[in-house]
Amino acid sequence: MSEISTLGASARDRAGKGSARAARREGLVPAVIYGDKQDPVSINLTLRELEKLLTKPGFFSHLLDIDVAGTKHRVLPRDLQQHPVSDKPLHVDFLRVSASSELTVDVPVEFENDEASPGLRRGGVLNVVRHSVEVYCRADSIPEKITIDLTGLQIGDSVHISAVTLPEGVRPTIEDRDFTIATIAAPTLKSDDADEEEGDEEEGEDEEE
Repeated sequence: MSEISTLGASARDRAGKGSARAARREGLVPAVIYGDKQDPVSINLTLRELEKLLTKPGFFSHLLDIDVAGTKHRVLPRDLQQHPVSDKPLHVDFLRVSASSELTVDVPVEFENDEASPGLRRGGVLNVVRHSVEVYCRADSIPEKITIDLTGLQIGDSVHISAVTLPEGVRPTIEDRDFTIATIAAPTLKSDDADEEEGDEEEGEDEEE
């Protein structure tokens, strides 16, 4: 489980579009905390603090403690609205969680030991089918990442979810099939090489004539 960051916030007196627009004019980002059988809490975030978190990988799979006037809410980011041109954050939804809450989370996939893959050393290409895997897990055991070891993989080999050892209590949301995460594909033939091969074939045909 990754380190839990703390994000400061101020309470927003009222919900609604008017209140949200007023917050944005002041350089703040409106947000809401909901869930865990408690009333929703409307808040404002500091744009700079939020953008720092957004630059880090795995924003939607990291727990946060949001401090609202001394009261901390443990949450998981669930939705982020951004400006269609500038990508500036406009609104965030946070799901309030407890340690025992079971969540659905997208966990990023990371590959290691590519130098130990004979297929890649021969010029094969790592074809990533899934850059993340959706899993069920408790809020206090969200994996930082899923690591795939490429050691020994040859051209034509595939990595399926059954070959991945997930942490205890973590299971994929797709349970009815052994889905593919990545494959080692054959190297792509360059156009120049293809032209040369074509030329060789034509020369061979001329010789036969």
